[in-house]
Amino acid sequence: MTTNSGRFKAWFLDAQQADPGGYYEDEHEARTQDHVQPWWRVMCLTGVDYFSTLGYQPGIAALAAGAVAPVATLVLVLITLFGALPMYRRVARESPHGDGSLSMLERLLAYWPSKLLVLALLGFVATGFIITITLSSADASAHLVENPLLHDPLHGQEVLITLVLIALLAAVFLKGFKEAIGVAVVLVVIYLGLSAIVVADGLVEAITHPDLFSRWTDALELEHTVPLGVIGAALLVFPALALGLSGFETGVVVMPLVKGDPSDTVERPEGRIRNAKKLLTTAALIMSVMLISSSLVTTLLIPEAEFEDGGKANGRALAYLAHERLGETFGTAYDIATIGILWFAGASAMAGLLNIVPRYLPRYGMAPDWARSTRPLVVILSLIAAAVTIFFKASVDDQAGAYATGVLALMASAAVAVFLTELRRGHRRPAALFAVVSLIFVYTLGDTILKEPSGLLLALLFIAAIIVVSVTSRIKRSTELRVQSVVIDDAAQDLLDTAIADPRPIRFIANKLQAGDDEEYDEKMVEVMLDNHLSDGDDRIFLEVEVVDASEFATRVDVTSVRVGQHRILRATGSSVPNAIAAMMLHVRDLDDQVPHVYFEWSERAPGQNALRFLLAGEGDIPPLTHEILRRAEPDESRRPQVHVGG
Repeated sequence: MTTNSGRFKAWFLDAQQADPGGYYEDEHEARTQDHVQPWWRVMCLTGVDYFSTLGYQPGIAALAAGAVAPVATLVLVLITLFGALPMYRRVARESPHGDGSLSMLERLLAYWPSKLLVLALLGFVATGFIITITLSSADASAHLVENPLLHDPLHGQEVLITLVLIALLAAVFLKGFKEAIGVAVVLVVIYLGLSAIVVADGLVEAITHPDLFSRWTDALELEHTVPLGVIGAALLVFPALALGLSGFETGVVVMPLVKGDPSDTVERPEGRIRNAKKLLTTAALIMSVMLISSSLVTTLLIPEAEFEDGGKANGRALAYLAHERLGETFGTAYDIATIGILWFAGASAMAGLLNIVPRYLPRYGMAPDWARSTRPLVVILSLIAAAVTIFFKASVDDQAGAYATGVLALMASAAVAVFLTELRRGHRRPAALFAVVSLIFVYTLGDTILKEPSGLLLALLFIAAIIVVSVTSRIKRSTELRVQSVVIDDAAQDLLDTAIADPRPIRFIANKLQAGDDEEYDEKMVEVMLDNHLSDGDDRIFLEVEVVDASEFATRVDVTSVRVGQHRILRATGSSVPNAIAAMMLHVRDLDDQVPHVYFEWSERAPGQNALRFLLAGEGDIPPLTHEILRRAEPDESRRPQVHVGG
């Protein structure tokens, strides 16, 4: 029993297994060639999210815009090609390791504002990607239920079917998800091929029956007497069509899977960036053609009543045409292809979350270490998706607003990030273009939230949950030894080598740098010697720590050496004074035969104030915190550096 339990735990918590999805890439380490694919194959992986929106986008457009749907879709396509595409091509250059637009905003700010902004945006990321899983699965179940052969036995079981599809998706990720791209290629090719047949048949019907166009234009004139009215109406309903923009953020998230050039380096993966731009451009062009043509044929050929809730085209407009015009056999084949790609669209979103969460939260200390593991995250994310499905009763229409909110929040933040980046670099014309794009997406996001506040409420719930988990984790992990490495320059190493050659233990005096003159160190030396009964013969070195960015959790400690009068001083940088001192003590312990000693004075501040200063500024009541970090890092008391406090 114990052996089986241990094996299961090792399998379940395997954080080193990067292979299951190939989603995560450390920005400091190159990805092996075994895990990359040609850009067109990776396009199919992001395409299962992007292209699958054809399953429900035409129906949602018709329901929201009526006869104006094709014009509104044209507006969507123009914004896609001249706004979103240039913007995400820029994101691809700035964030080639799959961290998306969040890293651009993170770099524009610093310290805690940067971390808080990322945490808030992660709430919208979770909204967009979780709703991608639930909405796509719900639409897959709708296609299943509405199939004439299965309607009677499955009608009313949409929630149960959706939950089963989510569970199957989770099972794929728990197993490993190694062949995702191969499956995605097959699904995308079949689905786009069958969709093209449906659309082509509809266009032929429309061309051979001009009266269909006449009826449509008459409907437009009836609703809007002037052409500007049509354009205005199209602009007003554009936010409802924003689902057709869903694939761009996924496209940059999967960049670590894109094969580059042999000459690519971690710092400059030019081949990968170029191929990722090909991916984004090709996907946008394919989707633009399919969106316009599908919206036109569904508006011309499907009665308006069928788009309403309960209608046969609700959430499945192209599938309706496939059955009505090409027969039940072809329609059933189209349903199977649609169900497959919609279900696998959740895989694309899940892969995105499995890239984003480990990239940020553990690095901030705002998630436990197991958050880097794939399988626990899969279980948690799948349970959340199940809860969202039950809340929305697996309704595609009810989730559309929440989905659009998540997608548009990410695109608005990306637009602002690109705009600010161009502005900071003095590129005025691109900055002006992306300022306009930012305004479009901010307006669209605001309009969507006003009309469908459920998305904002869901995002706020995710943000609140993320902040609670983050704060709790940061507090619990605050006394971990969270130093990646200790790097000592040549002068500091010479000083240590001289001290280690002395047979007596090295005694460090912790000091907070103030004036930095001889008088400061003379006074500090006298205080420490009186309080701790040190003799003149003891080897004493001052140790000072400068906190560079207390919001960072795990950082490198860099150590330099200076001399002031007769005093030898080591100066270190880190995110936390106690952690930097503890790491330095352990590093010296490993170089010497004896454990080093470090001497402090008690803080005069109140305990609560010290606790906040430690969590927010990396300082606080340093002596007991340093001792606790050393105690946790080194269980063997005989090997643990000694902490002394006087005063």
